[in-house]
Amino acid sequence: MNLPYDALPLVFALFGAFCLGVSKTGFPGLALVNILIIAECFGAKASVGIILPLLILCDLIVYPLFRKYASWAQVRPLLPATLAGLAIGYFLLDAIDDITARKVIGSIILLMLFLQLFRQYKKSFLENLPDSKIFLFGSGISIGVSTMVANAAGPVYSIYALVHKMAKEDFLGVGARFFLLVNLIKVPLLGNLNLINPDTLKLNLLLVPGIAAGIFTGRKLIHLIPQRIFEWLLYFFSLIAGLRLLIWS
Repeated sequence: MNLPYDALPLVFALFGAFCLGVSKTGFPGLALVNILIIAECFGAKASVGIILPLLILCDLIVYPLFRKYASWAQVRPLLPATLAGLAIGYFLLDAIDDITARKVIGSIILLMLFLQLFRQYKKSFLENLPDSKIFLFGSGISIGVSTMVANAAGPVYSIYALVHKMAKEDFLGVGARFFLLVNLIKVPLLGNLNLINPDTLKLNLLLVPGIAAGIFTGRKLIHLIPQRIFEWLLYFFSLIAGLRLLIWS
């Protein structure tokens, strides 16, 4: 796969990486904007492999910060169903073409937006859902498929954490461990699909400054921008991103 290295796509991709970096500092939904930008610049299927190493870089930065919270024992219950979801997502990603991938990723973004809104405005309902084996299995499958196909499983994990009534510290600690492990597992799978290759890794190196700038800027912005205003802007841009991929192919 030969990726374009023209100036304009690289500028947009750097902004996408910047958004991903900011997302790791307290604005998690901003990662959906990165998915749209990379998919627009380099193709929907290619974007999955381009984004993953950037996510792992972010995970390696975040994990030491929250390592003291929670434990690996809290990660284990989610893993079997998540691995099954990764397998489903792998075969789905292998079977579809780029146009179909755009529609699938767009659908996942819209679903994640709905879940994010549902989590925020129906929190009491979610907290009273039964913590059952069926819910555990459904959460793991959903996380596995959505992270494999679109690198977008955060809202599903958030709902899982709400139902489990996780304290904020446990939410951060379990999430840091879980997504670092899951993203590392995805590397050979995407490599086998040739979605991670020397060309994509060269591009990743060019995008690292965007990640670093995003993390640095995000730590400043979180104290300056009212959370409510930021959230509504995020919902709007996520809606546009999902519709763009789903409808305008």
